[in-house]
Amino acid sequence: MGYTVLEIATALGAKAVGAVDVIITGASEPASAGPDDLALAMSEQYAGGLTNGQARVAILWQGADWQALGLRAAIFVPRPRYAMSGLTTLLDQGPEIEAGIHATAIIHQTAVIGKGAAIGPFVVIGRGAVIGDNVRIANHVSVAEDAVIGDDALLLAGVRIGARVRIGNRFIAQPGGVIGADGFSFVTPEKSTVEKARENLGKKVEAVGQSWTRIHSLGSVEIGDDVELGANVTIDRGTIRATRIKRGSKLDNQVHIGHNVEVGEDCLLCGQVGIAGSSQIGDRVVMAGQCGVSDNIFVGDDVVAGGATKIFTNAPAGRILLGAPAVKMQNHVEMQKALRRLPRMAKQLADIKATLAAKE
Repeated sequence: MGYTVLEIATALGAKAVGAVDVIITGASEPASAGPDDLALAMSEQYAGGLTNGQARVAILWQGADWQALGLRAAIFVPRPRYAMSGLTTLLDQGPEIEAGIHATAIIHQTAVIGKGAAIGPFVVIGRGAVIGDNVRIANHVSVAEDAVIGDDALLLAGVRIGARVRIGNRFIAQPGGVIGADGFSFVTPEKSTVEKARENLGKKVEAVGQSWTRIHSLGSVEIGDDVELGANVTIDRGTIRATRIKRGSKLDNQVHIGHNVEVGEDCLLCGQVGIAGSSQIGDRVVMAGQCGVSDNIFVGDDVVAGGATKIFTNAPAGRILLGAPAVKMQNHVEMQKALRRLPRMAKQLADIKATLAAKE
């Protein structure tokens, strides 16, 4: 299936020039583009690749001379990366999940399946579960008892939805996600060495024989509208109240959300972020890959944390953080500069000591 240049430009709210009736069937980098591809030459640095490819049409930067570049047509967009979202939405065929319910799916007689749902092979849907309209569920997905999934959701292969989980509309879960596993909660009859170490700020404590007793998870998970989860995301159910992911938040592959955590609206949590139990994350928070958040702390609205930042204390709204432990980004940069100077400073100190010793 293809689209004319004019149809693509209209979908993007962009300007098209030249032969706008040319049919486009895919998108490509300029150097590898075929004659039916739309070349993505959105800045001047990619213009050279057009001569190596066969593209007849390209998305170009504002002010580009499309005819001098040998093109039959061009699309001009004001914000290239944002245009990518519309273009990929238009061209993405999505996963192939046949309409209706596959013969191998096992659906409890009390489950409610919305109209237009597509349920793939070997799916299991438990007692009292509710599946919204136009939901697409790929193979080997399980939805446990009394779970609710809103309209227009997409659950890809191997996703596990736990009991009593509540999920909003337009939810997307990439393969292997687990929503609603038990929280990691264990306790000892007396104060554990971990509790003592925290009280004493790491001073030596007397070790005693201890065994761990499970605290069961009675809460669940609540997920708002327009939330997306990457592959192998894990979200633990709460101990008493629910773990919550609010509207519009996006979680990358292998993100882990501990029990009782609350993640605000429109957050972006990149690969391997881990948030420990009972922490609260504000709205529009961005955490780059491998960030970690300690338990029982608060991260304010609009915080941005650079890669591998470790947040051990409350972070006020709007703070830009980096490092382990987390500090203001500009402070971290200065600290790293000072760290690189340490060998030279150590040598200078040794030379001064040697000079003073010789004088004595």
